[in-house]
Amino acid sequence: MGPYKTFSLEEMLADTDVNTDSVSVDFGSLTGDADTDTTAEQTVLDRLIHARDRLRVDPGVNAFLALDADIDLDEMDAATQSIAFARASNVTAFIAPKVGKNLGVGIETGSVLEDIFRDQEQNNETALNTRAERVVFVHEAGVRSAMIGSISRRWDATIYSYETDEDLVRRLREFVANVIRRELTGNLPSLDDETDET
Repeated sequence: MGPYKTFSLEEMLADTDVNTDSVSVDFGSLTGDADTDTTAEQTVLDRLIHARDRLRVDPGVNAFLALDADIDLDEMDAATQSIAFARASNVTAFIAPKVGKNLGVGIETGSVLEDIFRDQEQNNETALNTRAERVVFVHEAGVRSAMIGSISRRWDATIYSYETDEDLVRRLREFVANVIRRELTGNLPSLDDETDET
């Protein structure tokens, strides 16, 4: 992503014969993804469901997808839902596969981590520093963005990459088990301890 400059489409097209009231662009057709959107979205959903179900068995945690709650977007917008889920979760994982559209994952990741960061700054409590230690961003090998690096630099969250569905599950399982182990040994305050302190 690079520097952006806003511009007025109407001004750019003022000297042309184009009717600006009907200008519509299918960005999928520009990237060659128009015909594969449905298939790619289903592939991503299947991968997420597979990972969730495997984590429920081993290590036996209450893994869920944000869409499992089935909250109407008119009732609560997607960003607010994601932030609320992250606040209520012991571990929050963001998965960015190579297929499909990842813009939503990036926006969601940034909004959740910025919420954690803002809480940390406003409350100035060391216990809140541990919230970012409960967040993992797992991207498929080949997914590239300068923003991925900023996840660990700005917010101190963990980043992994994966090659296969089994590799994804292994990475998530290791991260969840590490959070549980750190809580049990006292190296990471439990969420109940953090709630009692704030």
